Amino acid sequence: MNEIIQNNIYENIVKLLNEARKNVKKVIDTSMVYTYFEIGRLIVEEEQNGKERAEYGKNLIKNLSVKLTNEFGKGFSERNLANMKKFYIAYSILQKPSAKLNLSFSHYIMLSNILNVEERNFYEIETEKNNWSIPELRRQIDSALYERLVLSRDKEEVKKLSIQ
Repeated sequence: MNEIIQNNIYENIVKLLNEARKNVKKVIDTSMVYTYFEIGRLIVEEEQNGKERAEYGKNLIKNLSVKLTNEFGKGFSERNLANMKKFYIAYSILQKPSAKLNLSFSHYIMLSNILNVEERNFYEIETEKNNWSIPELRRQIDSALYERLVLSRDKEEVKKLSIQ
């Protein structure tokens, strides 16, 4: 009997710790998405004040990458900074990221490639609702799920097929 109680309390503690870790990860991910959005904004605003935009922008990102990597380590390559800029441009001009920001930065970068705002919104909502990983989101985009649903008369059947 005592062992059963100990196992029960252990399982409850494990559940609590796992839930706490999941919540901490979500808070960190959300904070980083906001931070990357703001970094993108700062880069765009700085570039718009530059005289020779293309060359200035290239050097700005390159210089920032070196300085930020020296101070903060990984995560600030030229490519990542360019993605932060892309994320800001895609979501600031046409729309803001969803208020919840429950997706990862990698999800938002993939979604930033979708120019049609309605389509982007669809994939953002479906990704959150179905907890799609990056490969699953890529698969759904590549399979043109949105276009198939828009053209379909039996939308529920198309959605069922997309899950398989």
